[in-house]
Formats: sequence, structure tokens, C-alpha cells
Amino acid sequence: MVRLGHMPFPRIALAQIDTRVGDVDANAQAVLDWARTAAQAGAHLVVFPEMTLTGYPIEDLALRASFRRGAEAALQRTARALADEGLGDLAVLVGTVGEKSVTPVHEPGAPEGPRRPTNQAVLLQHGQVQVRYDKHHLPNYGVFDEYRIFAAGDDVCVIDVLGRRVGVVVCEDIWQDGGPVSQMDENEVSLLVVLNASPYEEGKGHQRVELAARRAHEVEAPVAYVNLVGAQDDLVFDGGSFVIATDGTVLTSAPQFVEHLLVWDLLGDDDAPATGPIAPPLEPDEEVYRALVMGLHGYVTKNGFRSVVLGMSGGIDSALVATIAADALGGENVVGVSMPSVYSSDHSKDDAQDLAKRIGADFRVQPIKAMVDAFEAEIPLEGVAAENLQARVRGVILMAISNREGHLVIAPGNKSELAVGYTTIYDAGSIGGFAPIKDVDKSRVWALARWRNNAALDGVFGPGEIPPIPESSITKPPSAELRPGQVDQDSLPPYDLLDEVLDAYVEHAEGRAELLARGFDPAVVDKVVTLVDRAEWKRRQYPPGTKVTALAFGRDRRLPITTRWREP
Repeated sequence: MVRLGHMPFPRIALAQIDTRVGDVDANAQAVLDWARTAAQAGAHLVVFPEMTLTGYPIEDLALRASFRRGAEAALQRTARALADEGLGDLAVLVGTVGEKSVTPVHEPGAPEGPRRPTNQAVLLQHGQVQVRYDKHHLPNYGVFDEYRIFAAGDDVCVIDVLGRRVGVVVCEDIWQDGGPVSQMDENEVSLLVVLNASPYEEGKGHQRVELAARRAHEVEAPVAYVNLVGAQDDLVFDGGSFVIATDGTVLTSAPQFVEHLLVWDLLGDDDAPATGPIAPPLEPDEEVYRALVMGLHGYVTKNGFRSVVLGMSGGIDSALVATIAADALGGENVVGVSMPSVYSSDHSKDDAQDLAKRIGADFRVQPIKAMVDAFEAEIPLEGVAAENLQARVRGVILMAISNREGHLVIAPGNKSELAVGYTTIYDAGSIGGFAPIKDVDKSRVWALARWRNNAALDGVFGPGEIPPIPESSITKPPSAELRPGQVDQDSLPPYDLLDEVLDAYVEHAEGRAELLARGFDPAVVDKVVTLVDRAEWKRRQYPPGTKVTALAFGRDRRLPITTRWREP
């Protein structure tokens, strides 16, 4: 859109892209590629996510001076490469690690102090670095550890784009009152852009939109919010970039869980704001499922693997995890191993084979009886020790296949079992490099399986797909099948009750008094609380897994392993 007789309206591009921590050369190339695409779309300013060149979170890499030097060299090369490709006029805002000297405030005349890393937004244009802005508010809660790592900035950043004033802040700067956002109205900006690497949590999307709406009202200008997409370690970044008006109206938005370039025109301050495509919201089960797929895909590929192996028991957990793996990597890159014991039911073995056929996995059968017998011939075992031996033999088999063929072992354990320690440590359910549903409770496992099968019938993943998960895997009582007739409810409360108690105790930190006030049976409360508190040593040894809730084991919740405190 162009004004007759005047300069064109600034066209803003928000590039929500996937990066990898530490791979500054590949990340810099992505900036060049997406900047080229933005220029072809007529953009005058393209905004990339927080810490684009370095990836996020870089954690203690930021403390290495050699890493900061490498990131700075990549930044300078990127600025020159943009100009060499004829993109010098394009304004490119990119996140990276910077550094600043830290001089004690009580000694203004003191010599320059040590240099500390900063979380930085940089404007590249005309082959050079034009502006640097250091993030002010450094989060130190949940998954964030920025206050320990970075030094805070103190400057306000306003850039010029075709004669219009555009304010620039980074992520947490809009989550905290005061700071640079409170000073934007003094600078009379026409737009506030926010570079973000905001990790996914279920339900967090509306919080971002509501917060951005408040800031837009505060600065009396639209807010353009660009977010990272992809997965790094146990975090998923869901994208969902958007532009919001001062009255809280979302003007345009990008889809979640895909790379995307969102283009929007900044019209005159007195004009009604431009609108664009609005990505349809995902319903909760689909959102969580897609986060799990992205989390597994990112972890596997960014660690140099191409395929995974897991035990297929015919149960619901391994069925869901295998399906997630097939969606993330392709069924041909999933190896499922059935490892029946003398107690394995025929329907479990049949369900495992049926699942593998539906998702196109490489299916193998490796009975464990002879191995268990050989072990027990040397060390006679009975009771729980004998049951656990069966489980651990399965873990050894999976690791042997991994070592021989180069697959990453993935663990199918869920959050409910992890919470109460209902796992055999070093077995097929807990061993491996990644645990895709580690942050998904058992009740949600069934809901996700139902959603995925219905999505197949609705053609969400392509026309003509059959439901991947056998119905009997969803409906039969869950069991480890380590002794005749065993079911999980022999040792645990029903999962719907268990998950309700766990949600209150773990997610909301309610104590025994609050749990009893809710009406839970005292015996159930005491059993669940005791199991959770005693299982911390197991949780510490569990593989990482995709975080999808506000409070995930490992990232957000850790108790002293040897605690003896009990609430009266």
C-alpha cells in the first residue's frame, strides 16, 4: 500500500523462525534467507526473535568470552552479507548475545569493570550495526535463569523506519511494569516491536495477547510481537506471532508450531490500522499434541539423530509416544520392539504389532524369557525384584539396539507415574535420551490418543489416514504385565482420582489440609503425598522431556532428595 504523492507506508515483517543453540553460522544463514523473503514481500523492517543468532536459551554459553566473540563475528558477517545481496536498505532487527562493562554505580569514575554478557537486540542496515539495545528485565523464575547470566540494559531504543518512530524491547521488558515500555509514550512511537523467545505452556497464548494489549494501550501504538518457534532441549517455542491494536484487537497473527513470515503495514497514526490474516486457534488437545511432536522432532534432530527406538507394549503410553514419534520423524524412522515375557497377554502383543503397522514403524519381537532365566540362574530373585528384572532386561535390549544401529531410545513414561514413582528405574519405560510425554498426566494421555485418532478420521494429517492407535490400547486397563493379572490400580488409586490429587498437590502446591478440605479421602491423600515425596530420587534420573505445563518435573519443581519434612 502506497500513499499518493508521499512516501510508502512502512511494511513490517515478523519472522518467527527455528534456531539451534550455538549454531551461529546456520542461524545467521537463516537470517539471510528470511530477510531475502521479507524483502521480496516488500518489507522495510524485518524483526527476528530474541537471541536469533545464538539460539535460546544459551545458558552458560553466554559466559564464555569465546562464544560471545563468535556471535559478534557472525553478526558483522551477516550485516555485510545483507548489503552484498542488495538488502542493505532493509532494516533487520535480530537478537544475539552482546556484552557490556560493569562499573559499580557508587564509583562513577572507576576504571572499566569486567565485561558481562547481555541479551541484545541489534539493528542491521547498510552493511553495518546501527543500533544495539540490551534487555532490561531479566527473568529469574520457572525455566529462566537470565538474572544470573546477563547484565541488564538501561537505555531506551527507538528506531526510524521510513520516517516513523518504532520502539524496540525484548520479551520480559513487556511483562514487567515500568522500564523501557513506560518511556515509550514520551518518545511518541507509532509502533512497539517485541523480540521474544517465549516457551510454550498450555494456556499461555492468551496471556501474551492480553499483556500486549495492555502495553499497546499504554504506549498508544500497536504492538508487533514476534516469537521464536521450534524446540530446544526440553522447551518448545510455539511461534504464534501477532500484531495488536491499542484497543486490544488482534490485527493479524501467525500459526503456531511452524516457521512463518507475518507481513503487516503500519498505516498513518490517524488511520484505522491495517488488518491481515488471523491464524485459527488450536483447540487444547491439538495444541498440546503439536507441542509434543515439535519437542521430540527438535530434540532428536538437533542432537544429530534421525530415528528412535522404543518398547511397544501394546499399552496406551507407548502407543501414544510411538504415534508422536511417527508424526515427528516419519514412521519409517521409528523402531518398535515388542519384548514379551511369560506374563504378556496375546492381546498386548497383537496391539503392539497392529500399532506398528498403522504408523509404518519397523516392528521387531524380542522375547525376554531366556534372558531372564539366565540371569535368575545366577542370582535367584522373587517378588518385586523378579518383576523389576523383567523390566530392566527390556531396557538393556533397547540400549543394545540403540548402540548397534544408532537410534535414540525414547521413554514412554507419563507425568502421573513419574510423580508417584510408579516406574522401574533403568527399565524400558524410563531409560533413554528423551521422554516425550514426561509432562503429560495419564488422564491427558487418553485424551490425546482420542484426539489423534479423531484427527485421522477428520483428515487433519492427510486424507485417508486410518486412526493410528488401536482401540483396545485405549480401552483396556493399564498394566505393566510383570505378574499374572496385574493392573496399575493394584498399587495406585484410579487415574482420574490420582490426577486430581496430583494436580492440587504438585501443580498448585496445596498441602494436606487443603486436600482434605477438598473432600479427598485421608488415606488417598496420605498415600499420594508420601509417594510423590519419596520418588524425587527417581525423577532426578529420568530423561528430559517436552515441557507443556506451567510446572514440569525437572525444570520447575525439585525437592531435596533426602527431605524428611512432612506437613502436620
